[in-house]
Amino acid sequence: MSLATLVSAPRAAGDGAERKNVGERPNVIMLLADDLGYQDIGCYGGPVKTPVLDGLAARGMRFTNFYSGCAVCSPSRATLMTGRHHIRTGVYSWIHNDSQKSHLREREITLAEQLHQAGYATAHFGKWHLGLPTPTRDKPTPSDHGFDYWFATDNNALPSHRNPKNFIRNGQPVGVIEGYSCQIVVDEAIGWLDRQRQPDTPFFLNVWFHEPHQKIAAPDELVSQYGPLDKRGAIYSGTIDNTDRAIGRLFEKLKAIGQYENTLVIYASDNGSYLDERTGGLRGRKGVNWEGGIRVPGIFSWPGKIPSGVVVDQPAGLVDVLPTVCGLLQIAPPGGRHLDGSDLSPILKGNAAEFTRHQPLFWHLQKSRPIVALREGDYSLVAQPDYELSTHNMFQESWIPAIRSGGYHNYQLFDLKDDPRQQHDLAAARPEVLARLKNRLLEINASVMAEGTDWNQR
Repeated sequence: MSLATLVSAPRAAGDGAERKNVGERPNVIMLLADDLGYQDIGCYGGPVKTPVLDGLAARGMRFTNFYSGCAVCSPSRATLMTGRHHIRTGVYSWIHNDSQKSHLREREITLAEQLHQAGYATAHFGKWHLGLPTPTRDKPTPSDHGFDYWFATDNNALPSHRNPKNFIRNGQPVGVIEGYSCQIVVDEAIGWLDRQRQPDTPFFLNVWFHEPHQKIAAPDELVSQYGPLDKRGAIYSGTIDNTDRAIGRLFEKLKAIGQYENTLVIYASDNGSYLDERTGGLRGRKGVNWEGGIRVPGIFSWPGKIPSGVVVDQPAGLVDVLPTVCGLLQIAPPGGRHLDGSDLSPILKGNAAEFTRHQPLFWHLQKSRPIVALREGDYSLVAQPDYELSTHNMFQESWIPAIRSGGYHNYQLFDLKDDPRQQHDLAAARPEVLARLKNRLLEINASVMAEGTDWNQR
């Protein structure tokens, strides 16, 4: 099927983006898995054969303390795209378009908008889940968030990863596509590179896979390498293996067009796995603010610029992607707004001593208990809500006023260096640390909630 022509031009970025030295800048590719656990892929000690991703880590930096933006998908993606806590952007939990007004607010400045303003061609491929229009709700599309071209699904691939029927290309439904989602997404990206790419223009590809989110499917020949064809764990592993192969095809295309060495590649997952055995023994899993729900793989590679084969223990996360890309490319970050993420470029350039995180990493999720978490250095602080709030998976926007005004209690403190599985609460033993981190958590929380959108008033 031929690629559709471009639709409306994306909105320009805000103050700070610069159009200079475009020819000297690298391409940027953001690879995002969906529900991939901390210990799924080979280079993190996982059971799945992922030679392509292992190779990416070998020629770049692999973070051992890398974090999602949230323990579920939509808010994590909002944080990735903006460098801001997801509640600031209007996204509290995963978005259900038919019952919620929520979406990534148009006033936010995304990574795509920053790069577009700096002279990049921009394209999104795969899962979106930041809001799309419905017959009764007018919501922005990726075009309104900086993308020249997009090929996406609202949420998951349906009915499964095999032969999905719900892709949309630049606003037009595509219908059933034969094959597996990860390969279809890469097919589209390769097609864009063939048909839409301008040789003298750097590009940003936002490639967000559906795998291994349920409902899962993978080719039998891959599933059989990990167990019986009807075993969930084997199918789950097969989806990851299939994705690794798809990424390999994308990299081969970059080599064929002479752009492999001139591309910054970032790889991560939107949140932890829903399988307990894939979290590396960390406490919790997808949907909760324990380490197993928010710690994910994180790999950065840019040949000749980022040192190869380096393993980094410094805590970092998806919230850092936008300021880091701006830092590496020497593009000023969006002005007039608070960024929760920090620029990791000193670490990525081999100057870790020059890195300073301006505020601790912070998570909030209505359905999770603990409802909030903070990480500063080796310490993790979590707390429960001091008010009644449902833990139902389907978010209700009527809860927003309570969330914005609510407080916390039952604080627990963990030293992740000595206790990565969060088994030993140190709150009573280290009161000074507890008091300091509690104050930091409350300061960040107050700032986040002050910007949070109340969709009940819209």
